[in-house]
Amino acid sequence: MHRFFRPVAIGLLSFAAFVSVALPAHAAVYGAESFTLANGMQVVVVPNHRAPVVSLMIWYKNGAADDQPGKSGIAHFLEHLMFKGTPRYSAGAITDIVARHGGEQNAFTSHDYTAYYENVAVEHMPLMMDIEADRMRNLALDKKGVDTEREVIIEERRMRVDNVPAAILQERMAAALWMTNHYGVPVIGWEAEMRGLTQRDALDYYNKFYAPNNAILLVSGDVTRDSFKPLAEKYFGVLAPAKGWNGKQTKRTRAPFLYHHSNVHVSMTHEQVTQPQWSRDTIAPSYNVGDLADVHALEVLSQLMGGGSTAKMYRKLVIEQQVAATFSAGYDGETVSYGTFSVSMTPAPGVTPEKAEAAYDAALADLLKDGITDADVTLAKQRLNAQLAYAKDSPISAAQQVGSALTAGLTLDQVESWPEALAKVTAEDVRKAARKLFSESSSVTGVLLPEAGAAGGPSQ
Repeated sequence: MHRFFRPVAIGLLSFAAFVSVALPAHAAVYGAESFTLANGMQVVVVPNHRAPVVSLMIWYKNGAADDQPGKSGIAHFLEHLMFKGTPRYSAGAITDIVARHGGEQNAFTSHDYTAYYENVAVEHMPLMMDIEADRMRNLALDKKGVDTEREVIIEERRMRVDNVPAAILQERMAAALWMTNHYGVPVIGWEAEMRGLTQRDALDYYNKFYAPNNAILLVSGDVTRDSFKPLAEKYFGVLAPAKGWNGKQTKRTRAPFLYHHSNVHVSMTHEQVTQPQWSRDTIAPSYNVGDLADVHALEVLSQLMGGGSTAKMYRKLVIEQQVAATFSAGYDGETVSYGTFSVSMTPAPGVTPEKAEAAYDAALADLLKDGITDADVTLAKQRLNAQLAYAKDSPISAAQQVGSALTAGLTLDQVESWPEALAKVTAEDVRKAARKLFSESSSVTGVLLPEAGAAGGPSQ
């Protein structure tokens, strides 16, 4: 769960009855408490009393994978449009109010969620709640504002993708890996489809997804459940749920279909590239798809392989064999559909991507054969727990960890008991999960090269 690795999430550049949830007794990570409003909205409180500040977040259970076919980018587009204001808070007022109260705000979109947050002193929390509750149901959009913002997101795509060779390659790799699965569609959208997004598209999407019964209200910081409960009821408990809500949360679904196992290579040259890059993404089990035991083992595996300069594959490829200048590995199993296991490296000067890839494949084969020891697994788990300790110290980091997990469909108990699940992982668990992953799952390998004739580029 606490993977500290995330696929692309696109964010803005600037800027009532209760049902308590009882948790089993164990050493909780965050000490979070949860309750549900009568309108279906889940509320989570993560207390942290180190400073009189809070991070207030609204997590919507929709992202780019929920975009209607042919309208890619609408989730991210609406994230921008949410700052256009309401009849009570005009365009620009939200940004101004947060700044005048010494706070900061932002928003971001992934394939599985869209989130908004404000970091403020605790005394300003009610005002932030009023703003978020108001724009959850009363967003005001005019055609001129929508048309203007459409040009903003298209320019953002040019800056983040079209002018970044690695981002262009990643789009092509994702499309080849996922095919018809919506995780293959870029979060920001395809430009041709972005240009066709309209005011009606934005309002339809807003009316469908932006409702209390499709959202999680999460506060982290100098607050308690008892102090937050009446505020949640005052500002959010009065909001009507989306039409058709029957009193039960609808389980989120993604197409379970994947094409037959394949290993695809995608290569690209670009004039801006001076140093070759190599990466490989593999479809993996997640908290919602596949064996949960494999998920915890793969979390350990990613740390063991490339979680830092002392990790096994890093030492092998960068320090001992010197075929790579950098190496990293990451795993994201906190997804509504399948997860992704990713590795990447920069070949050392004078080393071709083909040679670096061959060295990686050989090193991986050795690792899977007899290279994962009890000591390796123990060290990897210690590193993961250390990262978690740092994350939970920060209100915003804690809010992001808890929120992203819950929107992916995990329970609060899974979040709080993660160290216990991690502690049970053995070296044999890691070996089994790794062998299964790399022998049974589809992957895509990407190579980014300088243009022919350029320094480091392929010869003509």
